Amino acid sequence: MILIAESGSTKCDWVILQSSNKQITRVRTKGLNPAILKKKALQKIIVSNPLLHKNKEQINTIYFFGAGCNTTKNNQKIKTVLSNFFTNATSIIEEDMMAAVYASVNEPAIVSILGTGSNCCYYNNNTIVKKTPSLGFMVMDEGSGNYFGKELLKSYYYKKMPEELSFSLGNKFNLKEEKVIKKLYQSKTPNKYLASFAPFIFENQEHLFIKEIIKKGIQKFVENQILQFSKELETKPLHFVGSIAYHSREYITKELAKHGLKPSGFVRRPIDNLITHILKIN
Repeated sequence: MILIAESGSTKCDWVILQSSNKQITRVRTKGLNPAILKKKALQKIIVSNPLLHKNKEQINTIYFFGAGCNTTKNNQKIKTVLSNFFTNATSIIEEDMMAAVYASVNEPAIVSILGTGSNCCYYNNNTIVKKTPSLGFMVMDEGSGNYFGKELLKSYYYKKMPEELSFSLGNKFNLKEEKVIKKLYQSKTPNKYLASFAPFIFENQEHLFIKEIIKKGIQKFVENQILQFSKELETKPLHFVGSIAYHSREYITKELAKHGLKPSGFVRRPIDNLITHILKIN
């Protein structure tokens, strides 16, 4: 059996492939980000899933693509957790950017992720090349789910949000100050908490105030990330992966047009295309 995992900070999609007949079984768990979660928390997510537990002895190869797996230390942390549970399996660990690449292109291209977090790279048909380091949700991640969550919270507490939106946001979420502070500074996954506000953004994107938040977030992502690859963009296509990219594709297209660029494609959920890629190499 082959196990494929595509994990962000919020969720992880797992797919079990039967080697004999290519039968596919799917399951979703919480996200496993080794840059944020300790080994014990990562183990708990895997161990508590019945389907993974049921098939643990039959799985012999694992392909794990995850947010936070862009350093040797975090890569090894995930590998150790997987090896301790799937004792008969060999694990191949790669960062989430490679999943985005495999899910969207089979040629050199610039690939961007906009999900809970955000990132961008150039794929040269062999490896990925980044122009900026990934410093995560506290410093970077413009245009991501957690970025939009921060913008919503700031406008709400600074009382810059229109009254009707403020009322709606307050009804949907517990915005008591002590609750929010606890989630932001005592939670194991503050980026996931911030990203939980993103659906509100797109549910209300017809409101002018929300439109401006989305436009500014996408503008910052294009200027700070995509335009770093201006030379490559002269001849190579530009692809986007992730739920935020998919839902903001109209804004992305308009912002790119200002720079004489256009998107080549949007992939909302990488896992389906990732399955196709893994099947080709096995």
